[in-house]
Amino acid sequence: MTNQGMIRSNQGSFSFGYRLIDIAVIMLTLFISVSAFDMDQSIYFLSAGLISVILFMLVAESLQLYRSWRGSPAIRMLTHTSIAWILVCVGLFTIGFFAKVSESYSRLVIGTWMLGTWCSLLIWRGFFRQLLREARIRGYNSRTVAIVGINDSAIRMRQEMEESPELGLRFSGFYDDRCHERLLSEFPDEHLNGTIDQLIEMTRSGKFQVIFVALPLKAQKRIGDILKKCGDTTASVHLIPDFFTYNLLNARLCEVGNMQTLSVYDSPIFGINDVLKRLFDIVFSLSVLSVILIPMAIIAAAIKVTSPGPVIFKQIRYGLDSRRIEVWKFRSMTAMDNGNKVVQAKKGDARITKVGAFIRRTSLDELPQFINVLQGSMSVVGPRPHAVAHNEEYRKLIPFYMLRHKVKPGITGWAQINGYRGETDTLDKMEGRVEYDLDYIRNWSLWMDVKIVFLTFFKGFVGSNVH
Repeated sequence: MTNQGMIRSNQGSFSFGYRLIDIAVIMLTLFISVSAFDMDQSIYFLSAGLISVILFMLVAESLQLYRSWRGSPAIRMLTHTSIAWILVCVGLFTIGFFAKVSESYSRLVIGTWMLGTWCSLLIWRGFFRQLLREARIRGYNSRTVAIVGINDSAIRMRQEMEESPELGLRFSGFYDDRCHERLLSEFPDEHLNGTIDQLIEMTRSGKFQVIFVALPLKAQKRIGDILKKCGDTTASVHLIPDFFTYNLLNARLCEVGNMQTLSVYDSPIFGINDVLKRLFDIVFSLSVLSVILIPMAIIAAAIKVTSPGPVIFKQIRYGLDSRRIEVWKFRSMTAMDNGNKVVQAKKGDARITKVGAFIRRTSLDELPQFINVLQGSMSVVGPRPHAVAHNEEYRKLIPFYMLRHKVKPGITGWAQINGYRGETDTLDKMEGRVEYDLDYIRNWSLWMDVKIVFLTFFKGFVGSNVH
């Protein structure tokens, strides 16, 4: 039995070709580096090359290096490529150190290879991207496009094509059978070029190579009729469902046996991404803890001496998939709310101790959470965990609030470095924080985690809302 009607993920032949070229660049540059310094092509160098290829494929997949970059800035593609190769180099040095084989390699050869590969990966990608871009702008490898229906999704698609000529898609017009007056009253700045039958007739004559159908999902019968008519042409037909009316979270095609589904709310951190993020959490938290152990001991002593009570306050919070976890913090208050009603700390709050005021203002109260990261209940980067009482309150007030629990909570996050740190005393502030949290989940990458950690040193430790 054939899988008739199955949806296939379309990364294109370019994606496979990019992988082959990357593998060739890595191995060929290694061969040239070894030969240039009259070194033997030993099993050690071959092993290093094969390991680097495997690591690069894994990291590149996590950074989505092989997705389409047509509509993205070139600098972003080159930055992702650089980050991928740097992580591979770090991985190779780590493996060499623990395997005690680093002495078997020439530092000059390895250095030349790593630098040469980095330059080669950037040069060939930049050159090929510019070649394709120039060809499409000049009209080569381009296709004429018609859109069926006028709505927000259709207009957005037209704008994407007009703003990105390098896509090679030339918009020609909107077509629809519905009442012209009703359509144009909703979108007075747009123009309807004709009916569906006129579109089909022009497509048969070769005027259009691509047709986008932009109709609401509820119009299934009408979409079916249009697709049947398009089946009498040789045009490529694409559906633009009105998903923009939903708050999609990492939507992607999934498979359940031989059935395919479209996930609407999902986490980007699964498979190799989960492994890479966990490795990042472990390595980073161990590195930080090795530096802050003495400061943590000093803070603990100051808390114990200046106010009665435990040094560590274990707060009940929602973690991944809304499972309850214990989040550790240095105690900064005389009273500790952890029940069904939690009062956020405010400016001049009498519950905050003198030591507590300092460690809260500088985020030092959150240092014990690196232990939570090692335990696996938290991540270095992610949405900040809220009190259970606040979760139950705001999930009723803010749409999609609970989707922030599709990933592990973090010590720092996208919302914190964008000004939403500390007290959220108004609904607007919490809505802003949730919006940034969902934006983080929607656009997550390992590079984004690295960027957030870096920016935390400049933006994330202090804030006007921190009390």
